[in-house]
Amino acid sequence: MHPQDVADDATRRCRLTESGNDEAMAAPKMHADEIDTDVALVRRLLAGQFPHWADLAIDPVVSYGTDHDIYRLGEHLAARLPRIGWATDQAAKEAEWLPRLAPHLPLAVPVQLAMGHPAEGYPFDWSVYQWLPGENANGTIDELVQAAVDLAAFVKALRQVDATGAHPRPLLGRGAPLAVLDEHVRRSIAQLGDRIDGDATLLSWEQSLNALEWDGAEVWVHGDLLPGNLLVVDGRLSAVIDWGGLNMGDPACDLQPAWNVFAGDSRARYRAELQVDDASWLRGRGWALCQAVMALPYYWDTNPGIIRQTSHALTQVLADR
Repeated sequence: MHPQDVADDATRRCRLTESGNDEAMAAPKMHADEIDTDVALVRRLLAGQFPHWADLAIDPVVSYGTDHDIYRLGEHLAARLPRIGWATDQAAKEAEWLPRLAPHLPLAVPVQLAMGHPAEGYPFDWSVYQWLPGENANGTIDELVQAAVDLAAFVKALRQVDATGAHPRPLLGRGAPLAVLDEHVRRSIAQLGDRIDGDATLLSWEQSLNALEWDGAEVWVHGDLLPGNLLVVDGRLSAVIDWGGLNMGDPACDLQPAWNVFAGDSRARYRAELQVDDASWLRGRGWALCQAVMALPYYWDTNPGIIRQTSHALTQVLADR
């Protein structure tokens, strides 16, 4: 698992004019081998491969996502360009599985319209999607208890979709047994030093690690149900984006919103709607902790948005003992 896998592509969705592109691209690089993109590159790629879209307005979408640059194309489309090599398989995964999953799900999912290929000095495949309206779920949900019901219904529906033909889960993929992540989590806690309560974090992690392992059938998990991957329209959940973590695995992985999105009554409602036993709850809490502590040292100096999000999640985890 890459620490950057905890992030989303549209955590703060807003538009900039083309004249504002230099400011948008001025953020420090998060990865040593990150690829730069800009409006001019997107226009050249469109002109060469999808000329019918080349005259659309192109606006960078500002976010604290970590693995793609997003550009809005006109009013109804978006181009998605991987920044880094590990993100390059996501579009193919979404093209294969989202059309099969979408009819069974109660919230909208991304619709891919075209796949572009390396050109103009850009080394990766890239893609064009329909633009999904909405804001991310950071403070935009009107009724958190209702959101817990809605998101639980989505998770239950996803778990029930037939997985015939699913690819094998990577060793460290979402939904894997927590034990395979133990070394990475302990290393990250040590790297963070006194920036977190290391003793409390280790205690919480060990509680999750010692919980009974999942012994049921593996199910579909989104794997990254963080606020930036949940879209909200008129105060209510409307869509789930960024499916790079999609895998077959332990369903506890998708309990992460209990600590990333919900609290108090809404957290309890999310658990009740999904009928979560104690062992699964501990494993889900372990996934929330794992994603937080692996992101924090990696992005501490380069991505304050991710630091705020993951610090909040870790605080909620440590308060939930």
